[in-house]
Amino acid sequence: MNNNKPKVSLITTCRNRANTIENTILSVLGQDYPNIEYIIIDGLSKDGSVEIIRKYQDKIAEFVSEPDGGVYNAINKGIKLATGDIIGLVHSDDKLYETSTISRVVEMFNYSDADLVYANGVYSTVKGTIRRVWYSGQYERGKVQYGWLPLHTTVYVKRNALMKYGLYNENYKISSDTDFLIRYLFENDLKIGFMDRVVVDMRMGGLSTSPKYAFCKWREDFKIFRLHGFNPIFLVVFKVFRKVPQFIKAFKY
Repeated sequence: MNNNKPKVSLITTCRNRANTIENTILSVLGQDYPNIEYIIIDGLSKDGSVEIIRKYQDKIAEFVSEPDGGVYNAINKGIKLATGDIIGLVHSDDKLYETSTISRVVEMFNYSDADLVYANGVYSTVKGTIRRVWYSGQYERGKVQYGWLPLHTTVYVKRNALMKYGLYNENYKISSDTDFLIRYLFENDLKIGFMDRVVVDMRMGGLSTSPKYAFCKWREDFKIFRLHGFNPIFLVVFKVFRKVPQFIKAFKY
């Protein structure tokens, strides 16, 4: 890895997100970090998303629009196309929090020599009102078996770690991020860095914040926790209560 200006690959997966995809793209293209490879994997959107993406195609390193097997299949496609030293995700309902976000992430990798860096995030309304603040907190391996995991979209990983420890398990359609984080933060010996900054603004009302999605995610989480040898009932309940302070923090933000 070039220790001064390593290449950062950012991957956006999209399917019918015409209302939000442009803000996502602009948040990436507006970064002050000079060495970004931007990859967009679209699942044959029919709502105008593709036309919006093509407006910026000269600034996008890779753009694919084809059928996929779900969001994690699309993410894995993006990772396989990526050539960066560091790889991160920016979902099509989200945007990077500041123009200096990626510069800060790279600084943290250089400072800590970590294999994986994670940070904090916020959830906001269409009007920009912050409703939830996800403060991830310092990493302790033992906390993972009690349900602690950082916000997935704040996680950046070195490419060589991804190639060594594996991509997303596509058998999980909603909670493969839970499986991924348990493998990376609990089951393997990686060097982890925590950056105490907000790096992502997630849109309330998107797929990840819908009640139907939440129920399906809890069901898959239950299966994943059990397969990894954790107490699934305790952890699923704990995850629900752990979110309460995040809404309280939003009133103080």
